[in-house]
Amino acid sequence: MSPARTKRPVVVVTGPTASGKTALAIELARRFDGEVVNADSMQVYRFMDIGTAKPTLEERSAVPHHLIDVADPDENYSAGRFAKEARAAISEIHGRGRLPILAGGTGLYIRAALHGLVDGVPAEPALRERLENEQQQAEREGDRQRLHRRLEALDPEAAKRIHPHDARRITRALEIVAGTGQPASRVRGEHGFEDSPYRTLHLALDVERSALYARIDARCQKMIESGLLQELRDLQEAGYGPELRPMKAIGYRHVLPVARGEDTLASALEAMRRDTRQFARRQLTWIRKVPDAIWVDPSDIEAIAARVEAFLAAEDSDQSVASTV
Repeated sequence: MSPARTKRPVVVVTGPTASGKTALAIELARRFDGEVVNADSMQVYRFMDIGTAKPTLEERSAVPHHLIDVADPDENYSAGRFAKEARAAISEIHGRGRLPILAGGTGLYIRAALHGLVDGVPAEPALRERLENEQQQAEREGDRQRLHRRLEALDPEAAKRIHPHDARRITRALEIVAGTGQPASRVRGEHGFEDSPYRTLHLALDVERSALYARIDARCQKMIESGLLQELRDLQEAGYGPELRPMKAIGYRHVLPVARGEDTLASALEAMRRDTRQFARRQLTWIRKVPDAIWVDPSDIEAIAARVEAFLAAEDSDQSVASTV
């Protein structure tokens, strides 16, 4: 048997926030004897349920879920750690003869699990914190592209690929430059992300833009109504301060001024909606660069199920699903 034939299947369900990933992943897991592996960088944190739109306890009881609530908010949870834990979970699921479904909207985490990471460039917490603080200060001063301009000077090729408002990827690229003395684009090019132990069906949810925005608006409203402000207060009472990375995420950072008496929930809600829409656009930009992503209508479950069935039935591991349906 050739090496390609030994690759085990993984189905990826990704898409922008509020596009319906959770519901689709659970439905596919039910139909194809699967288990869901979370690929959302915020849902790994305990005590942060409302603001991260975690699957409910009922949803999690419907099919097995992995890598939800595996870290405290003050832990340094990285893409590298996620890759190791996700691959371990996938291996265990395969060992049970079931189908791993990697579901979430964090593109870097999905790529790390499927293809590996740049080797030898560990995160530098002190540098990252300094860069993140500088970015936040720049945003308060109305200069959101300050770090992106710095990256343009150090690594023009990486700067072209990264959106000027994608603070996390900009920060990581600057980390790589600082850690290696080389542009991130060169380091990543040498790595090649060739480590691919799985045969993958990469489903990307395609929701019409106005419909997606309506879903985002409704989700933000639901978060406020479900007690996001109280969840933030509970986190603060437990000792998790605003300096922590998870506390700077969309939703939590928006209601923090409300908790301080410096803003209103109505104002926080509008800012949440605006920033979530921007975040969804960045997610879409990332997914469009995934070469094997197949865009699907999340409402057409039967067509999606047919794709998955064809993928699982394919005898040739190198054969694309597109050629079988």
